[in-house]
Amino acid sequence: MPIPADWPTTEAQALAEQERLRPLVQPHDDPGLPADRLIAGVDVAYDDDRDLVVAAAVLLDADTLAVVEQATAVGRIPFPYIPGLLAFREIPAVLDALAALSHTPDLVVCDGYGLAHPRRLGLASHLGVLTGLRTLGVAKTPFTFHHDQPDTPRGATTPLTDPATGEEVGRAVRTQPGVKPVYVSVGHRIGLDTAVRTTLHLARRYRLPETTRHADHLCRRALTAETQAN
Repeated sequence: MPIPADWPTTEAQALAEQERLRPLVQPHDDPGLPADRLIAGVDVAYDDDRDLVVAAAVLLDADTLAVVEQATAVGRIPFPYIPGLLAFREIPAVLDALAALSHTPDLVVCDGYGLAHPRRLGLASHLGVLTGLRTLGVAKTPFTFHHDQPDTPRGATTPLTDPATGEEVGRAVRTQPGVKPVYVSVGHRIGLDTAVRTTLHLARRYRLPETTRHADHLCRRALTAETQAN
């Protein structure tokens, strides 16, 4: 799918789009939803020298965490690198990868932020609002936010807070004993408690959720294949 004609190309346009979309985020669970059956992970890799972005979407069975389906998409990088605006570089390719799946995920786990973002619209929230899918973000670093270290045991958490306002924007979550935490935040149509529980369910053996691990490996392999072919 080509990049939409109205996709922001300047910092000012992107900031205005974030402000427009932010009020549409639903930072809570939808009542009455059935249990998740299919959970997707999405991730993106770049080759800036060749102006290439590759996105991967990997669909897992929510119970067994077995891979059900996977897809990749390749495109041109549609936006310059500007901190806080990475979604504008990544979402077009992510949308293509998700569209290539034959099943619709019940939940999408993004390698990045949701509400844990300076304007409360990281990749997970942005993607959720655009697609209507339930989304959450699991990041490897806390970006600009503050947290105390969680206790050592698996499942320990501490609030991730905005130092300017004291607002809780996510949680630092210890997914494995004594291992660095990950940073979980609401994307869209999910509450923070549910997002944390889901992350722990997906990270049974490793620091990162299986969704992220599979999507990261797939997009890197696809990028290598694409650059070697060109």
